[in-house]
Amino acid sequence: MSNFIDEKGYEVSSLLQSINVSRIEALSIACLLNGCELSSQDIENVTGLRQPEVSVAMRPLCERGWVGEKNEKRTKCRGRPAKYYSLNMDFAEILTEYESDILKENEKRLEVVKSLRNLVD
Repeated sequence: MSNFIDEKGYEVSSLLQSINVSRIEALSIACLLNGCELSSQDIENVTGLRQPEVSVAMRPLCERGWVGEKNEKRTKCRGRPAKYYSLNMDFAEILTEYESDILKENEKRLEVVKSLRNLVD
């Protein structure tokens, strides 16, 4: 299972966290970087996340359209279907969206600084 995330994947996760991506989202994205479709259980085993954490991480990633989710009935098991996840877009496109978000946030901060300057001048 550990082949789904390697040293590069952990570095990607760490760098994503440094731009304020949550730990669970960063690990989940890094886990899916190799292009494989992984089950929720695969992601749990590779990252050390618990099942509820994987679900929490995947929700916003799916909402943004970055990750696709597929349910498959379990053949021999009872209970809920297994969930499978895969990246829906190239990682470079995801980075472009993060970049855009960061630029927008920095523009807002600069506007606050300008407002503060105007107040004290």
